[in-house]
Amino acid sequence: MLNTFIKYLQPHLFVRNMSTTIREPRQVVRKFLAKPQHEGEGAVVRRSIGRPELKYFDPFLLLDEFSVSAPAGFPDHPHRGFETVTYMLKGAVTHEDFRGHKGTIQEGDLQWMTAGKGIVHSEMPARQGTQKGLQLWVNLSSKNKMIEPGYQELQSKDIAEVSKDGVKVRVIAGEALGTQSSIYTRTPTMYLDFTLDPGANLQHLIPPTWNSFIYILDGEGAFGNLSSSFTAHHVLVLGSGDGLEAWNNSSEPLRFVLVGGEPLGEPVVQLGPFVMNTQEEINKTLEDYRRHINGFERAKHWRSQDHY
Repeated sequence: MLNTFIKYLQPHLFVRNMSTTIREPRQVVRKFLAKPQHEGEGAVVRRSIGRPELKYFDPFLLLDEFSVSAPAGFPDHPHRGFETVTYMLKGAVTHEDFRGHKGTIQEGDLQWMTAGKGIVHSEMPARQGTQKGLQLWVNLSSKNKMIEPGYQELQSKDIAEVSKDGVKVRVIAGEALGTQSSIYTRTPTMYLDFTLDPGANLQHLIPPTWNSFIYILDGEGAFGNLSSSFTAHHVLVLGSGDGLEAWNNSSEPLRFVLVGGEPLGEPVVQLGPFVMNTQEEINKTLEDYRRHINGFERAKHWRSQDHY
């Protein structure tokens, strides 16, 4: 397992499926194709959450499917007020921050980083070729925005995985098919990586009060009803209901992530990598970062090994 410099002591919060019966399937209420755009230094991302069509989907601030090849990447940059969830699909990236935490996130690995009161870090390709992954930003409630930073990290072999009736799921956060993730989520969240074989059908419960969406990685499938099918790189916003129904009626595997979370219902003021509740808090964050105080003390002299 990758190194962790803060050990979480709180009890894990799990999403339990007490029944497998969906009474009100969630329908797709919004959809659009995530198109490539440039971010960082020469990196390319397909942004779904966090773009004009879907600026904020409480509690989610951003979802990027990133593609990066050296020397491009995401060099030294700050965060405050939320969590970043990095899930590698191909290749590897090296992460380094100003608190001395460093490690490589390999294919299939997960890093759940709580930026809290402040982190400055870099995320750069660890090898030659194209590195691909997903990065999700999960907002923190006002009471958690200024907590100490920390990490939860899982190697691919330690991520819970289960298969049944042509459905395979990697349980990143929450629970699916009776299998629970070990990840603690300060903002209650489910994050599930599903693969459906041709002809397979999925039913999965979602807490009725939660917001949820799907991002398709590969293949083609139907969600909510059989009248429409969707292909890779589409984000599908799900409406109200108590669960998801999905079908793979194609001849190739269907892979997608299902992400859901409990809305915070709080004001959001965002300035790039800083996310707070008021403009005054954003102004203070800018001052803290400029003066290297209140969580950004180490930023004054720190540079990552890959800094250029």
